[in-house]
Amino acid sequence: MGRNVLIVGAGKSTAYLLDYFLQHAVDQKLHLTVADLNMDLVPHRIRSHASCNVIVLDVLSDKERRAAIKKADIVVSMLPARFHIKVAEDCISFKKHLVTASYISDEIQALDKSARAAGLVFMNEIGLDPGIDHMSAMQVINRIRAKGGKMLLFESFTGGLVAPESDDNLWNYKFTWNPRNVVLAGQGGAAKFIQEGTYKYIPYHKLFRRTEFMEIEGYGTFEAYANRDSLNYRQAYGLDDVLTLYRGTMRRVGFSKAWNMFVQLGMTDDSYAIENSYGMSYRDYTNLFLPYSPTDSVELKLRHYLKIDQDDIMWLKLMELDLFNPNKTILIKNATPAQMLQRILEDSWTMATDDKDMIVMYHKFGYELKGKKYQLDSNMVVIGENRTHTAMSKTVGLPVAIAALQILNKKITTPGVQLPIEEEVYTPILKHLIDYGIIFHEYRVPYLGYNPDSVAS
Repeated sequence: MGRNVLIVGAGKSTAYLLDYFLQHAVDQKLHLTVADLNMDLVPHRIRSHASCNVIVLDVLSDKERRAAIKKADIVVSMLPARFHIKVAEDCISFKKHLVTASYISDEIQALDKSARAAGLVFMNEIGLDPGIDHMSAMQVINRIRAKGGKMLLFESFTGGLVAPESDDNLWNYKFTWNPRNVVLAGQGGAAKFIQEGTYKYIPYHKLFRRTEFMEIEGYGTFEAYANRDSLNYRQAYGLDDVLTLYRGTMRRVGFSKAWNMFVQLGMTDDSYAIENSYGMSYRDYTNLFLPYSPTDSVELKLRHYLKIDQDDIMWLKLMELDLFNPNKTILIKNATPAQMLQRILEDSWTMATDDKDMIVMYHKFGYELKGKKYQLDSNMVVIGENRTHTAMSKTVGLPVAIAALQILNKKITTPGVQLPIEEEVYTPILKHLIDYGIIFHEYRVPYLGYNPDSVAS
């Protein structure tokens, strides 16, 4: 039978994860149990594999969930983050190791003492971002410190984008992961970071007009807007005294300025419902956010409101989304503006079967060594194969799978709720990821500190 690996959740990020486990099923004596409410999410090639069985599981059913976890040797939860806690509590009860790609919630963190007492590894944030960003950053930061260097600056950026060969719209963007998270990005409080020793805050309504630019050799120029809280990992990374700490989300140049139109109109608001949303046309939806006029068209009102001309690229981007179509309708009851916008965008930004996505990650490390200041830049680019085997599923799923196997094989043994920031975790995983084309390239550049021209000072 072998060692039973329970995968709870079979969504978009699991393609490479499932492949990895089944490729190692024989030599590692693994048996895979894939559990999801919708069996159709699991491809036939996985369902028919001799080392795999698929079960229908309602994670909210205590009986079903506990029965599955009790039989496992290790549990990998690929569920939406809000469901991890139920799985985690059962893992404590049945003394099972747990791996997730999600941020550590307060509820999960509260299980640390119990996990330690039971000798259980609860590895979290071991996907892409969070995940590969933690590991690749700590590897370099610890290398700098081992030489006697003092960290002065750390900036980190990640983007899930469409690959150049599949980039066929004016926004240079398609959905490569959860569309809802894209629409709601940046909400929930001001973005905060440290710039040259000074705390900085960017309110949501200004977020997409304060961008930093970076060049990736062979792939051109990108822009990045600030993540909500760049200071989350200051203590974990040991960067309490660093002068500049900034984390951001990467897009192609021009995306943020265009997205800001939706923000200023109010289309990204998720705080209230529109009572007559069901059956509303795209045109009527757009008109919701514009002043009444007995004579002016919706198009004219929007151009006037946003102060854009008919030959402006911003206008062409809006036209491309079919926002003024009176015949296309939104079939969601009591939808929020953000939910309705998401539905419209999915028409234009859903990847075709053969489309390829692209993951880009970029780090900047500034440090002082023997009285001199240095800067090291590091970047990674991964191109997906198609809509199923995406770069996103590769960079999220593979680290999760590798970590789970390392835990099973007692190569990762430190118990408790944790991030992948210790050498016993990140060294073998990053080394193994190289075999799959997930490689960081490093460049030494003159130390300039924080660029005051890229993000307003």
